[in-house]
Amino acid sequence: MIILKVISRLLDYPTAAMFEAENDLVAAVQSSSDISEVRKTRLITFINNLVAGDLYDAQERYDLLFDRGRALSLLLFEHVHGESRDRGQAMVELIKVYRSRGFEIDTSQLPDYIPLYLEFLSEQETDYARQWLIDICHLLVTLSERLIQRECDYSLLFDVLIDISGYDIARQEIAEAVSKESRDDTAEAIDKEWEDKEVLFDNPLAEQCSGDDSISVPLEQVTGTRVSVNNA
Repeated sequence: MIILKVISRLLDYPTAAMFEAENDLVAAVQSSSDISEVRKTRLITFINNLVAGDLYDAQERYDLLFDRGRALSLLLFEHVHGESRDRGQAMVELIKVYRSRGFEIDTSQLPDYIPLYLEFLSEQETDYARQWLIDICHLLVTLSERLIQRECDYSLLFDVLIDISGYDIARQEIAEAVSKESRDDTAEAIDKEWEDKEVLFDNPLAEQCSGDDSISVPLEQVTGTRVSVNNA
C-alpha cells in the first residue's frame, strides 16, 4: 500500500529530500484507495504545512516530540518490553520476519522503528499489512491520544494508520488512561529518568539472525504479547 510508504516518510526525521518530495507525497495520497477523501484532504494539508515552514524548525519540533522522553518513542518494542532482554530477542525475530519476506534493512535504525516497520508493510499484501497494523493498534491509539493532548498535528498520521487497519478499537478507554498520565518530556521528568540509571553495555542485537529465515508471523507472536496501553 503506497499510503503506508507516505506515512513512513512523514513519520521519519524531516529532511531536505522530504521537503523536495512534497508533490510526490501529495500525488501518492491523492491516488490512494485505502483512505477516505476526508483523510486525504487532511493529510495533504499536513504535508503542505510541514514543508511550508523552515526545515530546521521542523527538525527541532520532531526532536522535541519523538526523542524527548519515552511516551512518544517511535520504537515499538520500547513500549512493549522497555529495557528488558526480551526486547533484543524480539528485534532479532522481527529481522528474521523482514528477511523471510525479502525485506533487507539498509539503515542504522533499529528494526522496530515505526517508519521502518511501515516501509516493510508497504511492500506486503494488503491483508498481511492490515493484520500487522491491528497487532499494534492499541499503541497507535495511545500515541495519537498523547499527541492530541499536546495539540500536535502528527496525531493525524497515527489516526490514518488506525483507519487503514480497519480495527474497531475502544478508543475512549485508552484516551482516559492517557489523560491520567504525567508528561515525561519535562526537564524534571527527564532528570528523574536518568538519575541513578543503570548502565548496560550489552548489545540487544548481538545475537544476529542465524538459522532459518522462513519465519512469517504477526507481531503479536514476535513480541510475545499484544501491545497495550502503558505509562511510557
